[in-house]
Amino acid sequence: MKVKEIMTPNAKAIWLTESLADAAQLMWENDCGVLPIIKDGRKDIGMITDRDICMAAAMRDKNPSGVSVEEVMTGLVYSLDPEDEIDEALTAMQEHKIRRLPVINAEGELKGILSMNDIVLNARTKGDDIAYGDVVKTYQAICEHPVPATASATAGM
Repeated sequence: MKVKEIMTPNAKAIWLTESLADAAQLMWENDCGVLPIIKDGRKDIGMITDRDICMAAAMRDKNPSGVSVEEVMTGLVYSLDPEDEIDEALTAMQEHKIRRLPVINAEGELKGILSMNDIVLNARTKGDDIAYGDVVKTYQAICEHPVPATASATAGM
C-alpha cells in the first residue's frame, strides 16, 4: 500500500513568520496536533507540535502571540514521498520515534501528512495491506522511553 492511499491530503501548514498563537488556533480549528512549517510556497522546512507550543509558552515570559513559529520549530524534518510504501513509513516512524510524517513530492512541496492514526485506521488482520503486528511494533518503538545513560552503562557489566 502506498502512502498516498491513506495519508491526509491537503494538510494544513503554517508560515515560518506566524506566531505560536496562530499555530495553536490553526491546530484547534483543524483538530490536529502538528503543523508543517512552510516558506516559498509550500516548501516544508520544519514542524511544530502542540507540545512544542505548550512548552515554549510555559518556559518563556512572553505572550504566545509575540513568539514566532520560527523560534520554536523543529528544523529536522523526516518525510515521505506519496509513492513510498507504508512499510517505509513504519520503519521511519520506528527509527525516529515520531507519530506523524509530512508527505512531500519530488519538487519539495507539501502534499499531506501521514500519521499513526491514518495507519491504525487502515490496519487489517489479513491481506496485503497494513498488518496489526507491524502497527503495534511501530507504536511500541515510538512510545519506548530512552534508557538513561547510567542504566545502559551498568547493564553491560
